[in-house]
Amino acid sequence: MHHKFCVRDGSDVWTGSMNWTEDSWTRQENVVVRVLGSEQLAYAFTLAFEQLWERGVVEGTGTVQPRPVELDGGVSIRPWFTPGFGDALSHRVAKHIGRARTRIRIASPVLTAGPILGTLVEVVNEGRCRVVGVVDDTQVDDVFRQWSANHVSSWKIPLLHTIVERAAFSGKPSTPWAPDGVQDFMHAKVVVCDDVSFVGSFNFSRSGERNAENVLEIHDAATADALARYVEDLAARYPPATPPDVRRQEDARGPAKTGA
Repeated sequence: MHHKFCVRDGSDVWTGSMNWTEDSWTRQENVVVRVLGSEQLAYAFTLAFEQLWERGVVEGTGTVQPRPVELDGGVSIRPWFTPGFGDALSHRVAKHIGRARTRIRIASPVLTAGPILGTLVEVVNEGRCRVVGVVDDTQVDDVFRQWSANHVSSWKIPLLHTIVERAAFSGKPSTPWAPDGVQDFMHAKVVVCDDVSFVGSFNFSRSGERNAENVLEIHDAATADALARYVEDLAARYPPATPPDVRRQEDARGPAKTGA
């Protein structure tokens, strides 16, 4: 159960990537979206909540139809919920990535959803538009290790390897997870494709498709600009992301020399 949302008075929605913990507020990068005065959007989130409340399990929930909601000023928002629409959500994000012509900006702890990986590596290889992204380097290393031991998912290794190395992806060297440890992960979950934004609790991962998650698909240039700037600033804060095998090679050679 991976949602992080609140519905107030049947008209206001707060959602995004942030868990309501001290570390989330003070040590992690997160994105929160507030939509005020939309009874339609609040109703969709209320339905998603009630499904979980009544069932008590994740399976079979998230079946709220992703119908678009029109806000004042011509802004269109489409709420997505998983696991009911997990596969469809990944394909929706991949479709917009494939259509992007001016910019793609991505912040996600990991990237493991097959449709997104496949389309993104195609965009990167063909140089269709500039891609800037940031991941959690520690968690991505864990993903590579898991895929190496799991032949079912090993086909994804060269895709993510290409994306991380050829696109301008940065990686936060977060503290490895421990039950009582500091949780300082790069935790924002955002994809911007031209003037369309996807933001919520969804990690753009295969596991995310099966979790109870939510994403807002926002059609608004001003929102896309703000989120794109956030991802760019975040990516500039951290060094280039490095897959585990690349890091091992660098460690064997010793530190790189300036200008080498």
